Amino acid sequence: MKNEWITLGSFEFLADVQVIKGKLESEGIQVHLKDENTVSVEPFASNALGGIKLQVLKQDEEEARKIYDELRVYAVDESGNLVTCPNCKKQRSEVYYARKTLLYKLFPFFEPKKYRCLNCNIIRRAAS
Repeated sequence: MKNEWITLGSFEFLADVQVIKGKLESEGIQVHLKDENTVSVEPFASNALGGIKLQVLKQDEEEARKIYDELRVYAVDESGNLVTCPNCKKQRSEVYYARKTLLYKLFPFFEPKKYRCLNCNIIRRAAS
């Protein structure tokens, strides 16, 4: 049977994922960082690739997600306040980029910033 990896999150820089990776491994959870080498060699490729993906085995997902949620940093607005979801009012959002068009894949800095609520999955544009 082949191991199935699931992605817990994506990170723009390798340093951002190292703390979470270390914590998961210290708890006995096997971790894989997809696109780690590519982003390490060519950091500007991070946005085009969707960042470095933190992956764990499917059977470890529930435990890994609990640990990840304890350590993760949620999105903040321009004032440094946690972003509140307009739908469910939770403060569990992350910055989200769809990168659906060729323009945004080639020039990711043109895509408008959006937030995705991790509680209800609503995606909305950042306030201007």
